Amino acid sequence: MPRLHVLAVASNLPRWAQSARDDYLRRMPKGYEVSLLEVKASKLNLKIPQQARLVALDERGKDLTTRQFAALLAQPTAFVIGGADGLDAAIKKRAALLLRLSALTLPHALAQVVLCEQIYRAATLLTGHPYHRD
Repeated sequence: MPRLHVLAVASNLPRWAQSARDDYLRRMPKGYEVSLLEVKASKLNLKIPQQARLVALDERGKDLTTRQFAALLAQPTAFVIGGADGLDAAIKKRAALLLRLSALTLPHALAQVVLCEQIYRAATLLTGHPYHRD
């Protein structure tokens, strides 16, 4: 199964956000390993796995349905979350896809939770688990 990565600009997440994010990552179905890496903004570009398709989270990115999002899990993918000022233009240019989690502006902590929940939801959808309902 594909290897998935979540790279986020380091921030001090509140305990509730760490707990929720980590709970979704812990519950991943077998075969959907997700690595989580929090890095300084200046090091982010260096830490993106070269073999993974880059999906950059951006408020001006594309909206996807859950099923469309699930298709992203078919190959190694690195999801990148920027800091308060978003992502560097070079990372966005390098990305195969700019993805928007919401039309609303989300705080960094909540974006991490929402992304990890959506990865969990997509993985359960692909494995036939009843968590997702259309």
